[in-house]
Amino acid sequence: MAKKKRSKKAVIKSASRKTRSTVAMKRKVSTRARAKDTSKKIESIADMIVDSAKKRANPHFEIPIRALSNIRFDPKKAIIEMGSKKQSRQFFDLGMAKKFMQTTLIASQCKQLIDAGKTASIRQMYYLCKHDVAGTKEKTFNDQNESDPIIEDLEVGIDSLREELHVYASNKGAMAGPITLVDDGNTLDCMKMGSAGYAVPSIVEPEIIQFKKCKARYILHVEKDTVWRRFYEDRFHQRHKCIVTHGGGQPARGMRRLLRRMHEELKLPVFCLLDNDPWGYYIYSVIKQGSINLAYESRRMAVPNAKFIGVSSFDYERCGLSDDVKIGLDDSDIRRAKQILAYPWFKGKKPWEKEIKKMIRNGFKMEVEAMINKSLAYLTEQYTPMKIRNKKQWLD
Repeated sequence: MAKKKRSKKAVIKSASRKTRSTVAMKRKVSTRARAKDTSKKIESIADMIVDSAKKRANPHFEIPIRALSNIRFDPKKAIIEMGSKKQSRQFFDLGMAKKFMQTTLIASQCKQLIDAGKTASIRQMYYLCKHDVAGTKEKTFNDQNESDPIIEDLEVGIDSLREELHVYASNKGAMAGPITLVDDGNTLDCMKMGSAGYAVPSIVEPEIIQFKKCKARYILHVEKDTVWRRFYEDRFHQRHKCIVTHGGGQPARGMRRLLRRMHEELKLPVFCLLDNDPWGYYIYSVIKQGSINLAYESRRMAVPNAKFIGVSSFDYERCGLSDDVKIGLDDSDIRRAKQILAYPWFKGKKPWEKEIKKMIRNGFKMEVEAMINKSLAYLTEQYTPMKIRNKKQWLD
């Protein structure tokens, strides 16, 4: 009996299924390999402690120092990188014994999560590791402000990201625009996610999120959800074929990592529309060069080609704004502005020096919402398109 000939459509569909299956299998293999590697790194800490104890030596491990004194700016890569200075965390040292115990406790719990194939939030990690220290009235952790930095210490100590330790933070930030992605196996069209947009998760690695289809021309990142809402309601992402994102203030790691991935993998320019104040400048710096505290992650999170399009200190005169938009600078604003100006990645950049000095000279700062003082639609229909068109007004 002759074999029934399959239609071209059926063949393509079958091939597509096989491709998706192959990609999914590769992701699973990659995920397992990363988990195994991270688990071994944690085991190496335990082995080191055991070896020291056997030799009757002081158990210790090295933790890179996460501070301004131990970071450097690489002008070629245009990112902040961690230096080589380390702190020796020793068991037989009264000043370090508690942190030594806390680090091994967090490491042990992460190992359990990895081996079980489960994840926990940073808040859940605090409760998982909090208990009485045997024979004392002491707690392992008094509050989450103690456990969070230890998680970061472990990350940098074994050169593994928090996501690889199976620890995540709360979702923060959203986006909307002409992009379809796959999130944990679910296909989502970010043009059809409703008025809240696509909530960006803490873990956005390729094994969790894959980009399926994208028609966007660029990414516009705004500071606050209220500003994002203005752009969404005015359908800016639809009219200008772009992805509009917000980080709810300083963007969390999930948002920064996603911006980096979309910029790198989809070749999308990133424009930052932030408040005209030291905080807005700092947020831009974090997106572009990375943060001081998480310098060890800059290579995976920073977007060195990101551009600051506003709000600029010169926009008050340029846009004919009224005195109603002025917010007076206080001493802390001025002090912070001067600190930012002294950062190696700002220092020597004439346009930025001109920008920050102009703000100080003005004696006031402005929010993005200041543009709405002219009219509700001015921000989305005139100001932002004008800023994106006029490259001479961008700050790099």
